[in-house]
Amino acid sequence: MAVQKDLANLDFYLKQLQPNQKLLAVSKLQPIDKIQKLYQQGQTHFAENYVQEALEKIEALKNLNIHWHLIGPLQKNKVKYLKNHFSYIHSVDSYELAELISKKSIENNFRQKIMIQVNFSNEASKSGFGESDFEQQWPRLSDLPGIEICGLMTMPPLQNDPEENRIYFKKCYQLGQKYQLKEYSMGTSHDYQIALQEGATWIRLGTLLFGERLLQ
Repeated sequence: MAVQKDLANLDFYLKQLQPNQKLLAVSKLQPIDKIQKLYQQGQTHFAENYVQEALEKIEALKNLNIHWHLIGPLQKNKVKYLKNHFSYIHSVDSYELAELISKKSIENNFRQKIMIQVNFSNEASKSGFGESDFEQQWPRLSDLPGIEICGLMTMPPLQNDPEENRIYFKKCYQLGQKYQLKEYSMGTSHDYQIALQEGATWIRLGTLLFGERLLQ
């Protein structure tokens, strides 16, 4: 797909969604004015990768009714900055991280919605639970107070042809169904159509919506 030079027509993507599916605008390294313009088109869910950048944008745009999501790796030493900033944290990749978020949420009198990141492709460069590790850890994970495990997130190999990622999306959905989870964060600008076919409830679109980033 060609990268947009400017903001895309949001309606084009919204029309591809079923009632239980939502679009997440990935605003990492995107300027405030582009977020505002997309919000004016009706987009209310935005995702950031880095806690510090996210907190700055949350403060700058606090007068807008934006639901913020954290989708990038969350370092354990950054959990201390969390309050009730994020509607969802998609990238919980270890029991230890889930436990820290749980403790911090209790301190803040807040129940944090999270998704568990599962690495179905077993790529060393990607974080996330292995499938069997997730199943082993599930009893402990699901017992943590202060968090609500809503679903699973996965990131297949970026270099794949979109159709090659179907198997990873299918595995993610099947695993979540086994544990009666309802949310599936999967699919990006590269392969979102396949993800939607395989049960995604959140697709994460960046360049298709915003155009190219000013910074890399």
